[in-house]
Amino acid sequence: MRRSSVEISVGIFVLIGFLCVGYLTIRLGQMAWFGDDHYRLYANFESATGLKAGNRVEMAGVPIGRVANINLDKEEHMARVELTIRRDIKLTDDVIASVKTAGLIGEKYIKLSPGGSDIILEPEDIIIETISTVDIEELISKYVFGGVK
Repeated sequence: MRRSSVEISVGIFVLIGFLCVGYLTIRLGQMAWFGDDHYRLYANFESATGLKAGNRVEMAGVPIGRVANINLDKEEHMARVELTIRRDIKLTDDVIASVKTAGLIGEKYIKLSPGGSDIILEPEDIIIETISTVDIEELISKYVFGGVK
């Protein structure tokens, strides 16, 4: 009888451990269980050099989303960046998306600058105003080979 209660106690303890690991996996992986608390927007950039899926999206220095995916728009020959934005953040159609660098050689992120329009972007809309990343190598080569005036 005593051995049976010890085995049941250990089983319950192991089950609770598995539940905790499962919860932490979903929570740290930023997955949603029921529905999604983010919506998707797209932005086309001439260059998305250094930008990767998972990089953050910020507005006024506050993280409001993530870069979900980066593909090539074959019609416009531009980088199409898919952004996931928190549902409680409403962006207008004149928002400006720019690729920035955290620090001197830090990781890239998307900075959103709000506009003054009254028209709210809907999920799956495209951000029109974009500013691509500055290519340091291109600037240096222009300077070295006399392209800068």
